[in-house]
Amino acid sequence: MNTVIDLIGNTPLIKLRKASEITGCNIYGKAEFLNPGLSVKDRAALWIIKDALKKNNLEKGGTIVEGTAGNTGIGITMIANYFGINTIIVINNNQSQEKKDALKNLGAKLIEVDPVPYANPNNYVKYSKKIAEEMSKTSNKKICWANQFDNIINAQAHIDTTSVEIYNQLDGNIDAFTCSSGTGGTIAGVGIGLKEKKKDIKIVLSDPDGSSLCNYIKNGKLESSGSSITEGIGASRISKNFGIAPIDDAFQVNDIDALNVTFDLLKEEGLCLGSSSGINVAGAIKLGKKMGKGKNIVTILCDVGTRYTSKLYNVEFLKSKGLPYPDWL
Repeated sequence: MNTVIDLIGNTPLIKLRKASEITGCNIYGKAEFLNPGLSVKDRAALWIIKDALKKNNLEKGGTIVEGTAGNTGIGITMIANYFGINTIIVINNNQSQEKKDALKNLGAKLIEVDPVPYANPNNYVKYSKKIAEEMSKTSNKKICWANQFDNIINAQAHIDTTSVEIYNQLDGNIDAFTCSSGTGGTIAGVGIGLKEKKKDIKIVLSDPDGSSLCNYIKNGKLESSGSSITEGIGASRISKNFGIAPIDDAFQVNDIDALNVTFDLLKEEGLCLGSSSGINVAGAIKLGKKMGKGKNIVTILCDVGTRYTSKLYNVEFLKSKGLPYPDWL
């Protein structure tokens, strides 16, 4: 008999028709939106909670606290419910209403904060750590801070599962992997796991405008320009997870290209995905054009588009940002 945690992982690869035609490559998307929490973050959430329980840093009746753009929090809350653990989630108040509603509906205590840079002590990540530390002083149950950015069990989840699945699904016939980075866990874990099996595989970052990571890979400097409506990806610092990622190259992807790809995936291939998937597939297209025809390239289809209805599929919001929108909206 399966439980909710047994449903995490073992997602299929989907060949992306248009991206493959444009590049002459075989471009595949790992269908992470089919996880029970509807995102790739279920994997890290499960590994973080299981690791905390194993190390006796968390217990039934205890509380896990995390700062998140939404999807990790959703995964953590879903899995914590299964283990009888309480959840407190700190989230920037500018994140999509759909993700905030999902967290509340799952039973998380949701704390919304103003978005501020990481250097600010009130940054959502640092604020979540502070809450966990304060609670630990008075609680008679264990309190755990998930720390998804710098807890490398995040990357380990993808070494153990995602990389293995991708390699086996293509019988080892993979030339490159690309995805964006938020915590860095996915690109680090998949990159490490794939390179252990095939040393010459290329691991490439697809980075939204406004993030410093592409410039860091290219030039060794944390500098950025522009901005993006994407949520949960891009960064201005090197997390411990990103720091161990074996990245060979990087592409910057703007919102216009990402949105056009996202809307094409829905209209032409029936895949309703979030804008981070658009960043990833647009990056895979750039990579395919650079590598040449006939390559097998894999990326991550991170989460469902319905998590962003009020933004990604909202004509007035897109107009206000000067961004394209599909004719059917």
